[in-house]
Amino acid sequence: MSEPVNQARRALNETPADRLVGGIEDVLARSYGITDVELYQVDYRLAELLPLTDGESITSPGHPAWRAFDHQSPLLTDGTAWFPVTMRGERRGVLCLSPVPDDREVLAELADIATALAHEVAAVSAGTDVYRAARRTQRLTLAAEMQWDLLPGRSRIRPSFSLAGQLEPAYAVRGDSFDWSDDGERLWLSTINGTGEGVAASLLTSLATHALRNARRAGLGLGDQAALADQAIYDLYRGEQHLSALLMELDLRSGMMTVVDAGSPRLVLLRRGEVTEQPLEAQFPLGMFEATDYHEQKFPLERGDRVFVVSDGVVEATGQHMRYGETALDRFLRRTGPMAPLDAVRSLIGDLRAFVAGDLVDDAVVVCLDWTGPQP
Repeated sequence: MSEPVNQARRALNETPADRLVGGIEDVLARSYGITDVELYQVDYRLAELLPLTDGESITSPGHPAWRAFDHQSPLLTDGTAWFPVTMRGERRGVLCLSPVPDDREVLAELADIATALAHEVAAVSAGTDVYRAARRTQRLTLAAEMQWDLLPGRSRIRPSFSLAGQLEPAYAVRGDSFDWSDDGERLWLSTINGTGEGVAASLLTSLATHALRNARRAGLGLGDQAALADQAIYDLYRGEQHLSALLMELDLRSGMMTVVDAGSPRLVLLRRGEVTEQPLEAQFPLGMFEATDYHEQKFPLERGDRVFVVSDGVVEATGQHMRYGETALDRFLRRTGPMAPLDAVRSLIGDLRAFVAGDLVDDAVVVCLDWTGPQP
């Protein structure tokens, strides 16, 4: 690693949490002659790139910033360079630098610095609101604030899988959510189709998510995870409130998928260009009855399979007195084959917004998972 990159990393470690971008300006100016530095973060809707300081947001899909974000590679145009700010597959935005010479080695070093910035922003975000506040184009509702803070991230990449998810309406989502975790051998993924309105819906989803995490971290199997969450919800609401969830566990060595369908969102499989709905054993939603037993079912994934999980807010989205529907969904999912999971999710949400001519009214969650096969 070059000395300027090491200096930038040290500067990021030593700079106060709210001033990370300013912390690398001296290194960039001294080592590369760069005088303009700006971080653009992608907003909650995945629709705008917003500057951390003053400046205009970037919305045009053909803009170099979006091309760098979409293709996840540096882009140099007329002395201005755009670098993906990404950590372990979590795309946070792009770093804009100028002037930058057309030098492959310099571009590679600056790309390393942009990645280091992504890691630092992730590390400090729990202790400062600077980066979260700059990512929004409007105020989040209280329920949406709770839901976004509950998420593990929006995208994740490991050699054996790629994963992405999105909540809509981004600034006013209530009860729909997702969660994931992996340990290198297994991936756990849960998707919740929430019920209710406002903060009450968010509280119900938060209880279910934390109950599932508690059971998962205790080493319980998928069926027992569902049973524990079911009991936690029933103990508090006595059956008056419940929610649908789909729990999945993927063995990253074999591709065997274990599933518990608790009144779940829809699970769709995209394999070799064909879309099929995976048949699941329907079981009671979480919290509907006391002491429900949940049964696991298994099915194998093949290398290159793509799995979509969508809540009913997707297929029931309405525009001009018509539902989006399963036929339109299947047709669109088939077209996402060449896209990365986050791009596929973003494209589907964009198609829904175009269909309803604005933001969705009802909650919707979309999760996309690619299994690329066992790795050495």
